[in-house]
Amino acid sequence: MTVDHAPPSAPPDISPLPDVESLTPARGPGRRPSVPRWLRRAVGPLLLLVLWQASSAAGVLPADVLASPGTIARAAGELAGDGTLPTAMGVSLRRVAVGLLLGGVVGIALALVSGLSRLGEDLVDAPVQMLRTVPWVGLIPLFIIWLGIGEAPKVALIALGVAFHLYLNVYAGIRGVDAQLVEAGESLGLGRWGLVRHVVLPGALPGAMTGLRYSLATAWLALVFGESINADAGIGFLMNQAREFFRTDVIVVCLVVYAFLGLLADAVVRTLERLLLQWRPTFTGQ
Repeated sequence: MTVDHAPPSAPPDISPLPDVESLTPARGPGRRPSVPRWLRRAVGPLLLLVLWQASSAAGVLPADVLASPGTIARAAGELAGDGTLPTAMGVSLRRVAVGLLLGGVVGIALALVSGLSRLGEDLVDAPVQMLRTVPWVGLIPLFIIWLGIGEAPKVALIALGVAFHLYLNVYAGIRGVDAQLVEAGESLGLGRWGLVRHVVLPGALPGAMTGLRYSLATAWLALVFGESINADAGIGFLMNQAREFFRTDVIVVCLVVYAFLGLLADAVVRTLERLLLQWRPTFTGQ
């Protein structure tokens, strides 16, 4: 009988694991830490301001064509110091708020009537679509004839622009609700108003928030045109006065205020959108 003598097994490898830091690729000599995003976004405007100031100082850009950033900053300080600018901002904000409220009520009401009912769609949608194609700025002469030259035509112009945007987006949001969700609600015993409250309106909320953002942008645009109608106060009134005296610095200050108020309003709506639509996660970029 033969006995096989197997060679002894090799001892297990108990060498220490390599250091994790040694496996991490070393940062190359030319590689630098990434620049913060806010700083990258600020580079363009800062370079533009530097170029603008340099062109004004060199006489390439005359003051009667466009004032320098330094002159504009001094004009803004003077207008803010004597209370002219805060008062004008308050008047303009009040006009936008009233126009946004009136236009929002009308636009949302028409969208609900048209979106929730086929009969309402037949009665409402066609006239609204026809009016929407009419340039609302071209209605200023009619508003002056109908409403005079006081606050009413200014507010009406803002409300008209707001109503169209809210109508279109809320209507599209209602009609874009998934039909399977409606069927599921019906199978759970929800009635018509229960479906509207728990299914249709939450589904239309994203479209309504989008419409609100567009409406705010339109409201500020309509304010610029509205305050050209014999205004005696407001940011547009300051611009008209500055135009008479070729004060380009004051005109630019007013434009910057318009832009700032528009961005501030948009930021408020974005925050409101995040709070109301927490149940609806969306892609936010990479």
